[in-house]
Amino acid sequence: MGVVVPDLTNPVLPPMVRAIEEVLWEHGLACLLADTDNRDDREAALIAELRARRCEGLVIATATRTSAAVAALADVDIPTVLVTREVDGVELPLVTGDDALGLRAGVRHLAELGHENIAYLTGPPQLSTTARRESAFRKELAAVLGIDDPIVVHGDSFTVPAGHAAARQVLSARAGVTAVVAGNDMMALGVYRAMGEMGLSCPDDISVVGHNDMPFMDQVDPPLTTVSVPQVEVGAAAARMLVALTQGERPASERVLLPTELVVRGSTTHRQR
Repeated sequence: MGVVVPDLTNPVLPPMVRAIEEVLWEHGLACLLADTDNRDDREAALIAELRARRCEGLVIATATRTSAAVAALADVDIPTVLVTREVDGVELPLVTGDDALGLRAGVRHLAELGHENIAYLTGPPQLSTTARRESAFRKELAAVLGIDDPIVVHGDSFTVPAGHAAARQVLSARAGVTAVVAGNDMMALGVYRAMGEMGLSCPDDISVVGHNDMPFMDQVDPPLTTVSVPQVEVGAAAARMLVALTQGERPASERVLLPTELVVRGSTTHRQR
């Protein structure tokens, strides 16, 4: 089996990959792991290589939401399951966390604490993760606070430097922002860094919410309030679906959203009047 991921240095991916490997091993299957570095050209080359090696099936966290190489897999006879990320207009089985559920909880949590001017700092728009989470944020902010044009900044990646740059941009503008929702925990750490440089305190000046609950987010200062995504369960469910497909079985559902939940820690508090 082939497993294709966009960036294995992202801390949320190793637990998912480990779960995929474990389930496949239990079924007498091994896997080849490939890292695309979030590049379409590299993704296309690696998928071609895995197919040339006659992999029985593929689990893919795609590089972009417009990946032609992944889209082409919908028309060939090789079982393929997408995890976390999807491709626009492509009907392939998908297993992911329910981002909308977690973001709704995060926005409502901040609103209950009195925050109204909430900025959203997220990753590149060409990623389905970005589009899905940003859409959920916008919808919930409109539903809860009646805000239809929130502050949204796109970084060039879901990384600490991208979160740092986006936070510097937003907080330097002095737009009255009292809370930040970050597209993932790495970006949230970048927000922490920017705040420290600017002499701002979290959560007294700015409350921060992350996404993913990657390892050690309860150990940072302050511990990060974040949306917990069941990465191990996502990987295991994707592997089980792939095994079923290779055995000629059809899953009960080809779009599996596993529940997420908000884990409240010390990075959020009531808005200071």
